[in-house]
Amino acid sequence: MAKNNLRVVVAGIRQLTPRIREYLLRSEDGNALPPFEPGAHVELHTQSPASGPIVRHYSLIGGAGNWDDTPDIYRIAVQREDRQRGSAHIHDTFAIGTALQVSHPKNHFPLDRRDAKSLLIAGGIGITPILSMLRSLVRRGRNFEMVYSGRAADDMAYRHDVLRLGAGKARIHVSGADSNNLLDLRGLLAGQPGGTNVYACGPAPMIKAVEQAAHELGWDPSRVRNELFSSGPGADDVAFDVELKSSGRLVHVGRDTSILDALTAAGVHVLSDCRRGECGLCPLDVLDNDGQLVHRDRYLDEEERASGQTLCICVSRTTGSRLVLDA
Repeated sequence: MAKNNLRVVVAGIRQLTPRIREYLLRSEDGNALPPFEPGAHVELHTQSPASGPIVRHYSLIGGAGNWDDTPDIYRIAVQREDRQRGSAHIHDTFAIGTALQVSHPKNHFPLDRRDAKSLLIAGGIGITPILSMLRSLVRRGRNFEMVYSGRAADDMAYRHDVLRLGAGKARIHVSGADSNNLLDLRGLLAGQPGGTNVYACGPAPMIKAVEQAAHELGWDPSRVRNELFSSGPGADDVAFDVELKSSGRLVHVGRDTSILDALTAAGVHVLSDCRRGECGLCPLDVLDNDGQLVHRDRYLDEEERASGQTLCICVSRTTGSRLVLDA
């Protein structure tokens, strides 16, 4: 864990949906927590007796003066994924008084309140950073529109907050299980006035659909900003060991843990920033691999991926049991 992490305790728990639970994190010493801007997140560090260190990233929904003007509270929401030891561990073990550490707020998905108009699009648990943006835009009287999409209304956390805060400018779209009832993203973007910027957060198919619609309509890519929320590990993801060339050290990577998080938890310093496979700080050279590389980044080009010699360790992995990295 980083030496400058913030020490917090769980001060409140609220069940939002059958799978999503809200946690209030209060500073351990009662002092004010660092403020943050909409779109920010923290790295949550905790320890599982069975699995060891766990590092997860959660958007800050409120607190520290940004949501409820409480300077010593952060508010996060955790969706339980039984295939992920991190979210399941949090749901199963966190109680009032549980002590843990979080990083200082980081923001790779900032809101520009100078936009002529902001179009907010949330899918599923992707509501968490978008809700902070909504609150900020409403408070400042800025021009916005918002759509929050999900398969079932009862599974959509904060839907009542969205409708209350949005006051006619926000709507809920419930698609159900019918693939023919998906949100019409092309139509939504086509109806926007010039100068509108899009902020989208949700699962990968939704993000890709937003980007594709914007591309087809000739939007400047800089006007489409997004944050990808993964619903969990891929069905075929496996655990493996990473060998570090410089030391020969072996670090185990669980099937629901990124290489970057496993190395960080093991005390290995590696460069990183976005943790979404976009910034280009974390790629490492692959020296040996007994499986196939699974690239999930948006940084490497097709030639680099095909070479099998480079890997963005924040999101990508291998299908094998052993990977040797130049680190």
